[in-house]
Amino acid sequence: MEKLKFERLTKRRKKLVESLKESTNDRGIVLLFGNSMSPMNYKDNEYRFRQDSTFMYFFDFYEHADLAATIDLDSGEEIIYGDELTTDDIVWTGILPTIKNEAEKIGINKTLPRRNLEKTIKEALKQGRKIHYLPPYRAEHKLELIELLNIKESEIEARKSLDLIKAVVNLRNYKSEWEVSEIEKAVNISYQMHKNAIIHAQAGMKEYEVKAIISKTAQEMGAELSFPTICTVHGETLHNHHYHNTLENGKMLLIDAGAEISTGYAGDLSSTLPISGKFTERQKLIYDIVYKSHYAAVKAMKPGVPFKECYYTSCREIFNGLKELGLTKGDADEAVHAGANALFFQCGLGHMMGMDVHDMENLGEVWVGYDGVEKSTQFGIKSLRLARPLEAGFVLTIEPGIYFIPYLIDKWKAENKFSQFINYSEVEKWKDFGGIRNEEDYLITPDGYRILGNPISKKLEDVEALRS
Repeated sequence: MEKLKFERLTKRRKKLVESLKESTNDRGIVLLFGNSMSPMNYKDNEYRFRQDSTFMYFFDFYEHADLAATIDLDSGEEIIYGDELTTDDIVWTGILPTIKNEAEKIGINKTLPRRNLEKTIKEALKQGRKIHYLPPYRAEHKLELIELLNIKESEIEARKSLDLIKAVVNLRNYKSEWEVSEIEKAVNISYQMHKNAIIHAQAGMKEYEVKAIISKTAQEMGAELSFPTICTVHGETLHNHHYHNTLENGKMLLIDAGAEISTGYAGDLSSTLPISGKFTERQKLIYDIVYKSHYAAVKAMKPGVPFKECYYTSCREIFNGLKELGLTKGDADEAVHAGANALFFQCGLGHMMGMDVHDMENLGEVWVGYDGVEKSTQFGIKSLRLARPLEAGFVLTIEPGIYFIPYLIDKWKAENKFSQFINYSEVEKWKDFGGIRNEEDYLITPDGYRILGNPISKKLEDVEALRS
């Protein structure tokens, strides 16, 4: 296992250096930060540590905080900067593998105390060399860049290295067989989390009780949550993190939850279930539209097809399904490209997934999901995180939904917005419906796609059977 990790990580770093040498004449030094511990409300009361994904991708060090690394693009020298545990540290943490030993396991023979990073960077700057860094998402890294580079906070974004961003994206976007197997481990745990919630959720329970089942399942299987769980009877609120509502018969429960395993790889799934055990006739109508939309998009996926077209396929299916119910009217393609469908489907169809549940979102959707092509600002499609042509090795989610948001319905109706496509008098009758979303994870293969893990069937009757 250690030999395989050594080969995997050294190969990744070699490819990174080769890519940067091809893309930039200003080679300089790559600077990558690992994450630090983050206090909740005082210094010694900390959140669960999560290593930076890109740092973990190239160096691992899943358990070590406060690390940094440099790669000299001319000499090839690789250095890990971090402070070994003191006696006082060991009293609290126990004995952990040394940074030096862990570095040697991945082919890095030079480690230095954390304070030495400043010397390395200052010397490089004196020589007029470029420091290649990724856009920071943590305040401590911004502060460190200000001090190391002697720049203002306002300059941090402008001086980020696009060459490094693109090089990292072009490595991490394509998942190896080993990565896919790790993702599938996380996905299968995620399915069990959902299955247990679907089976045990009952009228009278609070949302937080169902959420507890989800968390318990993940931890019993040796995993953590890959993002804060959504578990709500108000499915129309897309990212609802309130858990104090009571489950009631006749209502639905929407769950969006995933597991993260020790290598950092994630799963991301959504389920919508009837609290009584059976969907109402109205719920069946909308559930069926979402189901058809989901698998129409799935069937459209293959290498070379822009994911934006899969999104439009999904949107047209939703528009035409609602048209049969009298809620929409007119030409579906015209309505979808105008953005009229966003009254019901406000978010994107899916996103890249890997070490981050929204893979590399900190590096910018325009590079990860759009390959540098400018994003639309139109409401609805502007939330589409992935639009570029699909390629073998991409791992992504499919998660269409229909959401009846009373505020949005009232606003658009008052503005008479898209009245040529929307029957507001009919839509009004559905304002108390809520929302439905189902989500699965897929790998793009050379000739199409395959679903990851051992999925729970999304068929309406199968969901009801799990509830019986």
